[in-house]
Amino acid sequence: MATTPKRRSKAAEPSHAQLIQWYREMLLIRRFEEKAGQLYGMGLIGGFCHLYIGQEAVVVGMQSAAGEADSVITSYRDHGQMLACGMEPRGVMAELTGRIGGYSKGKGGSMHMFSREKRFYGGHGIVGAQVPIGTGLALAHQYTKDGGVCHVYLGDGAVNQGQVYESFNMAALWKLPVVYVIENNKYAMGTSIERASAGTDLCKRGSAYGIPGEAVNGMSVTEVHEAAARALEHARSGNGPFILEMKTYRYRGHSMSDPAKYRTKEEVSRMREQHDPIDTLKARLLELGAVDEAALKEIDREVKAVVSEAADFAQSSPEPDPAELWTDVLIEA
Repeated sequence: MATTPKRRSKAAEPSHAQLIQWYREMLLIRRFEEKAGQLYGMGLIGGFCHLYIGQEAVVVGMQSAAGEADSVITSYRDHGQMLACGMEPRGVMAELTGRIGGYSKGKGGSMHMFSREKRFYGGHGIVGAQVPIGTGLALAHQYTKDGGVCHVYLGDGAVNQGQVYESFNMAALWKLPVVYVIENNKYAMGTSIERASAGTDLCKRGSAYGIPGEAVNGMSVTEVHEAAARALEHARSGNGPFILEMKTYRYRGHSMSDPAKYRTKEEVSRMREQHDPIDTLKARLLELGAVDEAALKEIDREVKAVVSEAADFAQSSPEPDPAELWTDVLIEA
């Protein structure tokens, strides 16, 4: 059975400045997603829209430990990853609203935007499809010897897909530099993990291939950071893949069209009140004396201004010309 390696390097205690930066990054994702939900309700965002509210600590913690050459790939719940990778909020919001100023010129929408500059390779709408693609990105890191590791995000529903295990086998066989980040938010669309998975210890899903795994409190950015540092070092050192099961929670439905009647309001309220990643870090910052309430309010004002500017840019950016249907279809190599 694959388990976490016995030797664990102790991550350095984060500085006050780092904690404040993580707080700002998580708050940006939260406020961005809230605005996206608002624009969706106004009919300005079409198609599907899957919000990341509640899961912010996962991607911020992972990116805080990332290397310069690392790549990221994820599923359709992807706005948080985009922002954490450094993609511009205005470009992401413009793509959500189908405008020419978006990262895919308004032709991809929520689930299909990319940034080679930021080494973000999607947003993928087919459940589990990003796992073999991300494994291929890890092979590219190994082939070019650039020192990068691919961060492959998938959910507790996707982990039951067959292509996931084909990828696990190949990654372990070739000792590819990849960390599989399973975001276990307890529900695969509307089905609880207990009803969807015969085995709910998702960090052990690579045991048949000798892939070590670790379960992590995905509602704590500091715990995610520490686990990410260990897993990425393992993969970067030539030891092959690693699995991190992030135990997290989404406050909204699977997508904006999901009323989430499969769980109680009390359950959601309890998670918000007791485990919210942003509120938890806020309390810690105040306890440490790293900031005061006035400074936190100023951070919130600054973040809201960024999001507001992104929404204004998106709505003022024109829709793509119909001729764009014929561009970016093929690339001549």
